[in-house]
Amino acid sequence: MFSQSPYACRVEWGKRGAREAAERGDIMIIVDVLSFSSTVVSALRYGAVLYPYPPDLNGKEYAEKLGAEYILGRAEAAKVGKPTLSPVSFRSEHANKRYVLSSLNGAFCTWIASEVPALFIGSLLNASSAAAAANRFQAQTKANITVVPCGEQWSNRKEEEDALRPSIEDYLGAGAIVSMLDGEKSPEAEVCMGAFQSARQKIKELIWESGSGRELRAKGFGEDVIHCSRLNVYQTVPILNKDHFVEAQY
Repeated sequence: MFSQSPYACRVEWGKRGAREAAERGDIMIIVDVLSFSSTVVSALRYGAVLYPYPPDLNGKEYAEKLGAEYILGRAEAAKVGKPTLSPVSFRSEHANKRYVLSSLNGAFCTWIASEVPALFIGSLLNASSAAAAANRFQAQTKANITVVPCGEQWSNRKEEEDALRPSIEDYLGAGAIVSMLDGEKSPEAEVCMGAFQSARQKIKELIWESGSGRELRAKGFGEDVIHCSRLNVYQTVPILNKDHFVEAQY
């Protein structure tokens, strides 16, 4: 049976990894650099209130019940000037407004793991602060920490094929956070940290040319790639409070 026990700091991929960590009762850090995590961090920095929700459920109906606005897709929202999964679309004018944010990866993993002792959102933007928040909570609770790089989804996959496509931006984001976590690290966490340390001086270039980066650029969202590739520029750390994100105190 696959296991990273007895290590205090672990790395698990995607929805299955989120479920495994949730069942263990671990502190969790969700990492979806392009773009769920970066969007949540950026939006919360401006005071917006975000409710994560899986994309295959009725998000619009859920938003209506909350008195919130359902966030549209990037292209659709850009036409009408509304905030979207693009992190640079959030500004100070969105403070104290409620939004339901869906995504195939980060929002879905958050929903799966919503019952853990603490669920933080980490990215390159807030890697150091996210690690500090998790370390403080770990010291208080003695729970283990699992960092979950969410990855992407293959399109047009066949029925017998896996949907998860591991992505370097999430692996590097996870590695940046892992490098600052306390506690003994699993081999998987050690290798993830090593990838970040090796690539640290050229993270922006690697993500810009990565498959995910090129995909966003082709759709006209190169500014998102640039924004999400910056390391430790924010101290904002979102933590899930029942059904929405608030800023963690650490």
